[in-house]
Amino acid sequence: MENETLPFYFYFSLYKDQGDLKYVYFLVTLTIYSAIIVFNVSIIVVVMKEKSLHEPMYIFISCLCFNSLYGTAGLFPRLSIDILSDSHMISRPACFTQIFVIYTYTILEFDILAVMAYDRYVAICQPLRYHSIMTARTMILLITGAISCPIFWMSVVITLSARLPLCGRAITRLYCSNWSIVRLSCVPTASNNAVGLFVLIASDFLPLCFILYTYIRILIVCQRSSAEFRGKALQTCLPHIVTFVTYSIAIFCDILMNRFELDRITSIFALVFSIELLIVPPVLNPLIYGLTLPEIRKRNQLFARATKISVISK
Repeated sequence: MENETLPFYFYFSLYKDQGDLKYVYFLVTLTIYSAIIVFNVSIIVVVMKEKSLHEPMYIFISCLCFNSLYGTAGLFPRLSIDILSDSHMISRPACFTQIFVIYTYTILEFDILAVMAYDRYVAICQPLRYHSIMTARTMILLITGAISCPIFWMSVVITLSARLPLCGRAITRLYCSNWSIVRLSCVPTASNNAVGLFVLIASDFLPLCFILYTYIRILIVCQRSSAEFRGKALQTCLPHIVTFVTYSIAIFCDILMNRFELDRITSIFALVFSIELLIVPPVLNPLIYGLTLPEIRKRNQLFARATKISVISK
């Protein structure tokens, strides 16, 4: 008989029988995921193909798009299957894999935003030293550090969670989350809670403070500069500020929703709200950068025209 404290599978308790509506939900999910793939891949391709965009700022934007593709791959394929399926079970290894992918995505997003903030800080506050500071080596080190941190933090968190004896299998979310697993524990989880709080502060709060600090410094420099300088600085910083604010709201909502028993919430809007962290930023980020940054917008238009001409000629 299966060991009840270490169940081989879990099941999602939020999925209800929606009848024919499930096909509508499936099409909506498929449309959103397709849009995320198209928007983010288009930015990545444009940056890769255009040598003039092989600059730190655009490379970091590509990293943000890569992260969106990585994070949404941990949700949407499984979500699509669960919407159409009558059985909503997930194996223990698959559940912890999903937790790892989604949580590393959330941490990496903040890390990349912090790296981008540092890039803008150097470009605006120390323009004469920008190219000597933001070298290819520095860029690689920043990206490697940004990727390594979430892998390390989530390896620690998942190792602790995987060792807990559990007294249930029901996950009250649309996907696997660490908090949902910890709540099933048969034993006190003080150590897990302490580590989780520490990781939350280290991975979210510290990058948040660093980003705010860089923009305070940027604002001080802009105040002392000419109107033309302020205009150029705003043009390059505005997309990052919008992305940062959008993601901060999304992560705050996700943390808040983690503390609610979602099985008591019947509204479909509340359920969608619980996964907006993996919908809003991946959709908005490429649109924000693609529409507001002149270089990317121009190259996107040229790329679209070239693709259209190629299709017509065939």
